[in-house]
Parts: sequence; structure tokens; C-alpha cells
Amino acid sequence: MAVDPAVEQMIARAKESFARNAYVAALEDLQTAAERQPGFADVQNLMGLCLSLLGRPEDALEAFARATALNPGYVEAHLNRAITLNDLGRTDEARESFERAAAADTEKAGDSRFSSAAAARLANMHLQLGDTYLEAGAPDEALDEYRKAAALRPRFLDIRNKLGRTLADLGRTDEAVAELSAVLGVNPAFAAARANLGLALYRAGRLDDAEAEWRRTLAQQPANAQVSGYLGMLERQRDPGAA
Repeated sequence: MAVDPAVEQMIARAKESFARNAYVAALEDLQTAAERQPGFADVQNLMGLCLSLLGRPEDALEAFARATALNPGYVEAHLNRAITLNDLGRTDEARESFERAAAADTEKAGDSRFSSAAAARLANMHLQLGDTYLEAGAPDEALDEYRKAAALRPRFLDIRNKLGRTLADLGRTDEAVAELSAVLGVNPAFAAARANLGLALYRAGRLDDAEAEWRRTLAQQPANAQVSGYLGMLERQRDPGAA
């Protein structure tokens, strides 16, 4: 497909705006680009991320759906849709999108001895075993299982989010911050990972950075009671005499 140079400029400008967290400006350029040349799945995916970060998850889901309709093998769009559905509490639909992402991902990820489908199944088994260890009060063993799962399917951001949170709970805050920052580098709209990054930063004593991440989380999810509680905890720590 021949690309209109003006559309190329819009897309490049939108990516620059997105990198600066200027999501409204990015969205305006992406919408105009999509109107002029609607066949670009990556434009729809980035549009979905902008909409999600602007607190418009239903519109974001429509954009991710357009992206996967244009490119059924677009793993990142399937994952972004799954994460958005999960944040909305639509877990069955989220699970289906995660499964579509696994089916779409034909690359050998992690251990090349296994096919993509086998690696996805094994990763989910390690994830479930990790959850069982965590429920049994064995976080070190859970961490080992989450690492195995993430090594098999590094694009499964929900697994890496659990890995990061477990690292934070074990006091390995530098590793947690690195892992969760990497997750958000792939999908900055993943609110649960951002909340966990704030927690890791808090436990590392980086209170200002923690507050910044939690406020970004609330900008995405204003009704997130857990993050509101974190901010209240932080305020009481800074001012013990506060009510």
C-alpha cells in the first residue's frame, strides 16, 4: 500500500506525542491518519493505547478490535485488548484474548525446544503452580515458577506483572522496578502493573516516584480504591499527625 507522506508525518508525530505522554495530541493525529488511510493495524493499536490511557476503555477495545481485524496475527493488539478487558473485570473475554494472542504468536519464544502453543501451555502451568505456592505462603517458590513462565512467554505481560509484584513483596525492589518498568514500556496502559510499580518504588524508599506512579494509575482508573489507599498511606507516613 502506498503511504501518503502527510499520513507518515502524522503517525511519526503521534508516536513522538505518545512518548511525551501527550495522549490527546497523539490521538488527534492517529484519528486523522486512520481516516485518510484506514488499513494500518499499528495506528489502530496505538490509538487504543491512547484511548485507554485517557480513561476511555470501551473506545480502546473498539480500536484494538479494528487492529486485530486488519491483522489477526497482531499479538500486541490481542494482548492490549486482553489487559483492557481484565481491567474492566471482563475476565472471561480477557482470557479468550490472551489465548488468541498465544495462538497468533508463532515465534519461538524463550526455550526454543518447544513450539509456540506448547510454550504457552507450559507457561500457564508454571503460572498456576506459582499462584498455588503463593497461596500456600511460599513466595520464593512462586517466584521461581513465575520466572519459568515469563521465560517461556515473555510477551504475556500478566505473568511478568505477577513476577514484578512478587519481587517487590520479597524486598527485591530493584529487580521489581526493572521488571515492571519493562512491562509498562510495552503497554503503558496496564494499570495493575503501574500500581505495582508504585508499590515497588515505595518499598525502595522512593516515595516521590511512588506517588507519581500511583497518581498516573488513578488518572487511568479514578475509582481504583486500592491505589487511593496507597496514596492515603503515603500521606499519613509523610504527616503522622494528619487525620
